[in-house]
Amino acid sequence: MRGENAALGAAGLAGFLVLGEAVPRLGLVEREYFPPVSRIAEALATEIGDAAFWTALGDTLTGWALGLAIAVAAGIAAGVLLSVVPYLREATASTVEFLRPIPSVALIPLAVLLYGTELRSVLLLVVYAAFWQVLLQVLYGVRDVDPVAEETARSYGLGAWARVRHVMWPSALPYVMTGVRLAAAVALILAITAELVIGAPGLGARIAVAQTSQAVPEMYALVVVTGLLGLLINIGARTVERRALAWHQSVRGEVAV
Repeated sequence: MRGENAALGAAGLAGFLVLGEAVPRLGLVEREYFPPVSRIAEALATEIGDAAFWTALGDTLTGWALGLAIAVAAGIAAGVLLSVVPYLREATASTVEFLRPIPSVALIPLAVLLYGTELRSVLLLVVYAAFWQVLLQVLYGVRDVDPVAEETARSYGLGAWARVRHVMWPSALPYVMTGVRLAAAVALILAITAELVIGAPGLGARIAVAQTSQAVPEMYALVVVTGLLGLLINIGARTVERRALAWHQSVRGEVAV
């Protein structure tokens, strides 16, 4: 089944590349705005040979990794705290529901005002966007804890933090890993967006420069790099998720299939 899926995926990718090569060459779109895939590949090879490209890639990955790490740590800590202290959760429920729907891009003026084009501007947007993904999944996971297991732990005299470690955390971990996977993707999107709009160093800023200088093939090549980066991050997050949840029925069932 996996081999068949891989073959279908490869066939779909090949068809997409052929289409991307044929459409501009047949004159269906202007090459000036959408160059053939072969031209984009040439531009990508040139970018890879440029040291400035790797510096930009490192800047993007730095903002992504630091922002994601802060968001995951803060989201897990806040989720556990709100779950352990019910009164605190009730007191902050309206605040969470007010702040959560605010788009991170709406904070771009604030980020520029506070930090300009520094890395901290990227971190502000990345952390804000990724934090909610983790926090909400932790809260959902805690709601899924078996009340019988919770009462059994209480009857055996386990304290609050012991119940968190032995009852709440194992039940919430699948949700937490889902939150981390979603946050990883969101963090990359916001890192690129911040660089593109604010001008912070990274791939996004390099895409903006290519656009303004009419270097269209180079622009598309950099967009391809961001797509590949997102794909690799998603694969890595799923790999970590499977290893962390190797004991869980959902992963065992997935492996069995």
